[in-house]
Amino acid sequence: MSGAALSAIRTACGGLERVGVAVSGGGDSVAALVLAVAALGPARVAAVTVDHGLRAEAAGEAAGVAALCARLGVAHDILRWEAGPQGGNLMDAARAARFALIGNWARGRVDAVVLAHTLDDQAETVLMRLARGSGVDGLSGMAARRQARGVVWLRPFLEVSRADLRDALQARGIGWVEDPTNADPRFLRVRARQALDGLRALGIEAGGLVRTAGRMARAREALEAQAQAVLARDLREERGVLILRGALADETDEIRARIMAHLAMALSGAAYRPRFDALQRWMAAGEGTLMGCVLWREGADWRLAREARAVEALRVPVGAVWDGRWRAEAPDAAAMAAEGTEIRALGESGLAVLGRQARAGLHPHPRETGLPRGVMAGLPAIWRDEALVAAPLVFWPEGWSLTARPVAAFHDTPSQSH
Repeated sequence: MSGAALSAIRTACGGLERVGVAVSGGGDSVAALVLAVAALGPARVAAVTVDHGLRAEAAGEAAGVAALCARLGVAHDILRWEAGPQGGNLMDAARAARFALIGNWARGRVDAVVLAHTLDDQAETVLMRLARGSGVDGLSGMAARRQARGVVWLRPFLEVSRADLRDALQARGIGWVEDPTNADPRFLRVRARQALDGLRALGIEAGGLVRTAGRMARAREALEAQAQAVLARDLREERGVLILRGALADETDEIRARIMAHLAMALSGAAYRPRFDALQRWMAAGEGTLMGCVLWREGADWRLAREARAVEALRVPVGAVWDGRWRAEAPDAAAMAAEGTEIRALGESGLAVLGRQARAGLHPHPRETGLPRGVMAGLPAIWRDEALVAAPLVFWPEGWSLTARPVAAFHDTPSQSH
């Protein structure tokens, strides 16, 4: 069966110049590394290990991966979660940190990152989401290919069992480490794994759950296509504000929820859909905040923008992308290269500057945009040190322009639904 695993990764990585492999030292990820090297050659593979610092053994395990990579001739980096857990759900926090660290590592370095999730992981995921009452998206499981955080993530082994990957390692005489948390029943995934053993008597087994996920994925694709057609027809964007004509009044609840989840993800850059109950409350109210986005009504339309508080500390040089989608263009090269020039939120201080200038007759008052003050405060502007240079979206361009990547460019079929 290791031949099927090798074929799977070769197919998934076909046409890619260089791939990264996330390697923890466990059997699945070590097998992914070894099979990637067998399929592509060591020069086209890079490996990365995240040391969360949650277990004393983690540093030694990362060193073991580094030693294996050296033997295989593969470049390897170890990333450390310096912030550490800050309370809340430890496993979710560690997972989010791992994706953020690996995503930052991958950009500009590799064409895609291989994750070693198996058929067993997919079955456990579907079972956990069934327990949470997930809908079509959640029950479609993990996607074999998805794009998030500007990175392509590949899961080539979703039809390959955990045992088969270990067989591939044993056939090559390569060992791995067992993470003790994989047997700790405090964690939901472990309990799901244990529950699957008991469900076999009912005819519920991993392969069947994975086939169900495949059918749900096809249903999700059909719903996504319908949602995208509605977006193309009813969505427009002005001054960084998304405007939904008629608040999608003619659409079904399923399509409306799908569209609003997509837009919230697109604006916030979140890798995951919002919780369904929180999304439903937000939509029922037609106003309020969710995932760093603010929603409000204007006549029959809904308007959606970035929440000022979510971006108030975000600063990037003018040559970089702000908040995941905004780019600046200067009046000339000297302005673009001026030291200390950056994109950051207009904020209350910027609005105060614009108000004074408007009263002096230098340009229209910001309120003539028709936007709530709190929304204007979250719009991008050009600053040099602490001086406001330009606010192109609020009547003061000064030769600068700001353009946003269209939200349609964020389209993806997110597999991580709650």
